[in-house]
Amino acid sequence: MNESEETTILTNLKMKLRKLINKFDEQKGIIDSYIKRERDWKSSKLEYTKEINLLNDQIAELNKEADADE
Repeated sequence: MNESEETTILTNLKMKLRKLINKFDEQKGIIDSYIKRERDWKSSKLEYTKEINLLNDQIAELNKEADADE
């Protein structure tokens, strides 16, 4: 191989490597975004579950009071 062929091969390898790195960064961004949304959803779900449980407890207490008054 002469020097110009080696340069061409190295240039092609650099271009392919840049493309792969760019794809990796793009995919990493998509995955990070998905993970953030998933964590936010789980956090919200936990908060709503706690609120629902609290409201169920309040309903049960009110029902007990209503039964005691009758």
